[in-house]
Amino acid sequence: MEFPLPSNDTIAPPDSLANTRPHHAVWPRRIPRALAVPETSLWFNLQVSAARFPHKPAYLFFGRALSFGEMQAQAESLAGWLQSVGVKAGDRVAVFMQNCPQYAVACYAVLRANAVVVPVNPMNRADEFSHYITDPQTRVVICSADLAGIVATANASPEVPAGQRLGHVLVTRYTDTMPLGPIDPADAPPAAMEAWLRSDPALPDGGSARFERWLDVIKEGRVPGPHTAQPDDMALLPYTSGTTGLPKGCIHTHRTLMSNAVGGGQWGHASPESISLAVVPMFHITGMLYGVLGNVFIGSTSVILPRWDRELAGRLISKYRITHFTCIPTMIIDLFASPNYKSFDLTSLTYLSGGGAAMPQAVAQRLLDEFKLPFAEGYGLTETAAPTHANPPERAKLQCLGFPIFSVESYVVDPLTLAEMPVGEVGEIVTRGPMVFKGYWGHPKATDNAFTALPFVDGGAKFFRTGDLGRMDEEGYFFMTDRLKRMINASGFKVWPAEVELLLFKHPAVQEACIISARDAYRGETVKAVIVLRAEARGNTNPEDITAWAREHMAAYKVPKLVEFVESLPKSGSGKVMWRLLQDQEAAKA
Repeated sequence: MEFPLPSNDTIAPPDSLANTRPHHAVWPRRIPRALAVPETSLWFNLQVSAARFPHKPAYLFFGRALSFGEMQAQAESLAGWLQSVGVKAGDRVAVFMQNCPQYAVACYAVLRANAVVVPVNPMNRADEFSHYITDPQTRVVICSADLAGIVATANASPEVPAGQRLGHVLVTRYTDTMPLGPIDPADAPPAAMEAWLRSDPALPDGGSARFERWLDVIKEGRVPGPHTAQPDDMALLPYTSGTTGLPKGCIHTHRTLMSNAVGGGQWGHASPESISLAVVPMFHITGMLYGVLGNVFIGSTSVILPRWDRELAGRLISKYRITHFTCIPTMIIDLFASPNYKSFDLTSLTYLSGGGAAMPQAVAQRLLDEFKLPFAEGYGLTETAAPTHANPPERAKLQCLGFPIFSVESYVVDPLTLAEMPVGEVGEIVTRGPMVFKGYWGHPKATDNAFTALPFVDGGAKFFRTGDLGRMDEEGYFFMTDRLKRMINASGFKVWPAEVELLLFKHPAVQEACIISARDAYRGETVKAVIVLRAEARGNTNPEDITAWAREHMAAYKVPKLVEFVESLPKSGSGKVMWRLLQDQEAAKA
């Protein structure tokens, strides 16, 4: 079942572009087709918001506010320190911490210093972190106190040549921006989270690197030199794991990031009066766009949650009257699983969006039935600075990527011949638009392979090959089928795991599911389901129950032949289910 679609009187009237692509005929009239994107740096956005709203909270962290004016002052002081320790225009500075106000301040300080932000997943261990020192040739790291030891260990490892070791590490404690006194019960984190937040390990022996405290540096009040960054200068180097090899950096400029920083507010009815929940990790491209860049451009307030906790999230939405919540669908699933969710006041929410995985139909229907709130899924990659496709909230379709947003052109093509696929047929999604990255850092061959010209598009323009399989309907909405590399080939029948997962979510005993392939002597590959049962189903549901139900709800070749129950599914720092880890574990068993 899809959300009711509005009548044609709410759709944009025909104009010279109306029939260029199918989705232009159903483009909502409130949204422009293309954006007037500022020809300025991202730093300028903070300058403007600080001038307009100097006393307005940019962030709220367990009840303590950081105003736009304070944020600008801290970022400028920190930028002055960065330049004093040798950071020059174009140098890379890693930011390594969980969500907190300091994360955003650090990013804008790096930008103010005309340098490049390298966001690093705080789940990385020392063996992994060394790659983020050597590959981008990082000059300085800004990290939280709990991760300073990892930075020191990585910096001293044999993986980091002596000539590439860090010279300076700036360390902040989460308590640096937490309330000085007792925390209001509505803002209070669970005990385990609070213990972690209040931990204050001593600064490590830095070896070649000098470790300094955040508050000490801020108090110095250093004045940075001129801000000279231009729109086409590199601003962000987020890393993506891809399918092979070590993670690769995606080169994003002020211009590629500005497009979605501006467009997010247009698409989601956001304004300076909006209040968002910033819980998607800021190191992730989605968290960066909606929790660091877009909100500052708009001048809205963000309530920060450093790690997902459904009870705390429910209380924060209720207390602060959160209007905008960009999330991973697993967060909504978990929120609904709370025994207290009916006590949460979610009526303030006006825009709920997300991506990374399809929202199960049953969960989306509950949102619509109980809160009159459509879930507007979107689609994008690290390479595209988050969304290239989105569902307009007034015309959302379930389990759908949406259609191409501002100035984006996308097609579904045959992965081998690059011929355009007919409507409804599955192929690889290719796209071009103002938010597409400029290439992989230090990997010219991978960059060349990531882009291609299409034989049916004049002018030789290059399109980014997403590696995702999908289809387009007659109205120009795109639907994900699966990753190009994730298909299960069972006796010649192609099984797309995401499709089976969405079907399994309809089972009343299933809370979460991940589909992987398993070896089969007869079929070559067969379908395996790794399932987390709902609390009430544990102990009275067996694998045969799932298989029997599946036989009634999906084609025989899609039915999981193997079912494994687990307590939880492994998830990345951004909340996505790590299907590849489960797949690798299955391969190791075989």
